Amino acid sequence: MCNNKRVLGIDPGLANTGFGVVDFVDGRYKMVSYGCITTSSKDARGERLIKIYTSLCAVIDEFQPQEAGMETLFFARNATSAMGVSEARGVVTLCLAQHRIKLGEYKPNQIKQAVTGTAAADKELVEKYVKILLGLDAEPKPDHAADALACAITHLHYSAR
Repeated sequence: MCNNKRVLGIDPGLANTGFGVVDFVDGRYKMVSYGCITTSSKDARGERLIKIYTSLCAVIDEFQPQEAGMETLFFARNATSAMGVSEARGVVTLCLAQHRIKLGEYKPNQIKQAVTGTAAADKELVEKYVKILLGLDAEPKPDHAADALACAITHLHYSAR
């Protein structure tokens, strides 16, 4: 793997967009920051998307990631929910493109495989491995932030190949 790389991981969603910033330095992962951009269903959809965009721009400006990793949209039973995730993904993609940040996109089973060693891992196992890989005292919460950290780790894993 490359030395001294900073990656922004993103778990996109209209209600909750998780983000996680991870450094890879001297062969080790290091958690820099993580959190969740939350929007209210009471707000107009456009306002919610603006909040995701401006908040993500602020994260990028503060932490200056070189690259990003994001989970791809998987098949969803609820079309309304899938549309919101798709719109959030579009806003995130635009934000990254405007900041000239290279984006890697990963299927859920790729993320599970990269983080835990098995594509069949459940959410709890992924969170446990994120904690271990980043040397944290506890699993990161909320789960959207933990998923975003897993996306960053996955990008570092696959971009090294």
